[in-house]
Amino acid sequence: MLSKIRSMAVMGIEAIEIDIEADISEMLPSFTIVGLPDGAVREARERVMSAIKNCGFEFPSRKVTINMAPADVRKEGSAFDLPIAIGLLEASSQVRLNNAGAYLIAGELSLDGSIKRIKGMLSMAICARDRGVTGMIVPKENAMEAAVAEGVAVYPVANLSEALGFLEGKQVIEPFRTDLGSLFNRARQYPIDFHDVKGQEHIKRALLVAAAGGHNIMMIGPPGSGKTMLARRLPTILPDLSLDEALETTKIHSVAGLLDAHTPLLATRPFRSPHHTISDAGLIGGGSYPRPGEVSLSHHGVLFLDELPEFNKNVLENLRQPLEDGKVTISRALISLSYPARFMLAVALNPCPCGYFTDPRHECTCSQQQIQKYMSKISGPLLDRIDLHVEVPALSYDELAQKTAGPDSATLRSQVAAARATQLDRFKSEKKIFCNAHMESKHLRAYCELDEQSMTLLKTAIDKLGLSARAFDRIHKVARTIADLDGKDRIMPPHIAEAIHYRSLDRKLWMGG
Repeated sequence: MLSKIRSMAVMGIEAIEIDIEADISEMLPSFTIVGLPDGAVREARERVMSAIKNCGFEFPSRKVTINMAPADVRKEGSAFDLPIAIGLLEASSQVRLNNAGAYLIAGELSLDGSIKRIKGMLSMAICARDRGVTGMIVPKENAMEAAVAEGVAVYPVANLSEALGFLEGKQVIEPFRTDLGSLFNRARQYPIDFHDVKGQEHIKRALLVAAAGGHNIMMIGPPGSGKTMLARRLPTILPDLSLDEALETTKIHSVAGLLDAHTPLLATRPFRSPHHTISDAGLIGGGSYPRPGEVSLSHHGVLFLDELPEFNKNVLENLRQPLEDGKVTISRALISLSYPARFMLAVALNPCPCGYFTDPRHECTCSQQQIQKYMSKISGPLLDRIDLHVEVPALSYDELAQKTAGPDSATLRSQVAAARATQLDRFKSEKKIFCNAHMESKHLRAYCELDEQSMTLLKTAIDKLGLSARAFDRIHKVARTIADLDGKDRIMPPHIAEAIHYRSLDRKLWMGG
């Protein structure tokens, strides 16, 4: 007898429908799965066999063939256990299902027949909703995540017997529902705030400018100056995630298996801080079956690289494509997948190998040659993609002891949101331009016109301070953002002056020129 059960597979961050066909024939006992299964799918035989027996059913002692269509799509993971077991029991006439084809079924089986949570459930639920599917049968631990995709009925089950009872009409399971609006608003709270940071007012200002224009930022300072503390609070002043952005970000984390049963939706901007020993695949994504890397997990948020010169140079060079394109494409022999990767890059580093080159209270033990070698680990093409370079000095006792701090994250976020709204209105006729950091040369000519006084100031800075050629366009972009924060239509000399101040690494004096 032949049985057909509908399930889903995830490719990248999107899901596609998979038909699980189970056929039992009167031949010598065997169990075969066809349709490009990976190792986890082929191992389903042992899990399915034990689950069926431990739930009081008989595993067919005949030839069993499981076909997973379409056959040219690679199937991976354990989410097919539950539909395979249900298909086998229907094909062997041990159960009589009512309208099973109306449901999409996914779940991993334990040997005792209980059902475990799986990865990528949000992508599956959104696909099911878009295809007009009646309902989904999912693991109980995935129910809240699946219910985020409003518009599809979600039926949570705890074990194989429960799923069969529902499909046979012997057991009633109420669809799981959640209040998406309430859930979204509750999850928007950040556990940290800029109000916690004492001193470093000019660094806070630089981070405000970076957030307002979507600019990448580099912080250079001695150990303990607060670079990491400041970077961790950068997401708290970015504009609030929209629901569409939150769903897209959550899908990536769901596919990566980083969601738990109590976090069905990410409503705050992600902050990722990988260790400097990370590999190419860990940062960009990859593997025999491609997985999202840190750049994709930072989508709509901040990727923070601490101790930048300690990262492998080849790993850093791989950042150039996602910084330019806002996505990562990973190609393998059998598949090519794209993951979104539109993030802000924040990096931190010491000014020299010992860390105390700019600290007046500690003596630097590094030679000029050692400092230049240390800084040269950062390539020019990567520096080209970082708009702001700021020096973070060590805090004095008076700054550490002060009882009052600066503005909180909510106040700064409102300023950022106002500046971003101005930019969205400015670029409404442009494609793929959403903030000042994305501007190209033609946009600079159109939106960053300078008066004579500002041009003179910029020329003096390039000639006297030794600013590099790469700094010219960056200063225009940052000055445009500062003018937006100031509510000005035109870039004025004070805006240019502040933007020049944020190019410390381009000065010849720093590099010993």
